Amino acid sequence: MSIDLARELEIAHALADVADAITLPHFASRSFTVSIKENDTEVTEIDRSTETALMEVVARERPTHARYGEEHGTAGDSGADFTWVIDPIDGTSNYVRGVPVWATLIGLVHRDMGPVLGFVSAPAMNSRWWGVLEGGAYMNGRPIRSSDVATLAEASLSIVGEASWYEAGRRDEIVALKKSVKRVRGYGDFWQHMLVAEGAIDIAVDAIGLGPYDIAALIPIVQEAGGRLVDRRGEVNWQGDTAVTTNGPLAAAVRTFARP
Repeated sequence: MSIDLARELEIAHALADVADAITLPHFASRSFTVSIKENDTEVTEIDRSTETALMEVVARERPTHARYGEEHGTAGDSGADFTWVIDPIDGTSNYVRGVPVWATLIGLVHRDMGPVLGFVSAPAMNSRWWGVLEGGAYMNGRPIRSSDVATLAEASLSIVGEASWYEAGRRDEIVALKKSVKRVRGYGDFWQHMLVAEGAIDIAVDAIGLGPYDIAALIPIVQEAGGRLVDRRGEVNWQGDTAVTTNGPLAAAVRTFARP
């Protein structure tokens, strides 16, 4: 892979600066309108304008890279080795209601290797997380590491979107997992996965129905922190439809839950 990921990380920081300058003032002033997309999820004009601004920066700084965003889809060379995958506001429902748990997700994906860089900027929480392949994981510049909790009986679990798992025929597994752990909460969206990377919790289970833009940025951060993020089939897959995150020691135990 002939690329300087340290330089790409600088671009990710710059992209986050651009995003924060758009999203945070509108969040604070409540100056936006809300509409409903075809998939029955909320979207604001801030989602769309933020993605447009970020993609313009990528097109200028990395014209040979492809681009993929939640709101505007794909652009650039479809055969490119690298693709920037962006969710302008992950947690739009929180953004709309005034809850500060939302973030811009920025991922860089290699055609063969998958996600190699991930960046999460949550300006209303004054927090940024990032991870680079073989370069470690960080929160606000501080190295982070997932926990060493080794048994489900001592584990702290965050789970959201249980209804989607029930609809997929996985009710028994969900119930069993919740009964097997010490503590259950529902932190939601990107944050629960970052909490696993920080070692604050040990397992995070997301809803079924995610898009690649919800997942790509998270994988390098979690993995470089010593954790593991898989889809509901137990595979590391940035194009999967959900995300199940664990620390390192619990990966095998949770694999019986995240399975084909």
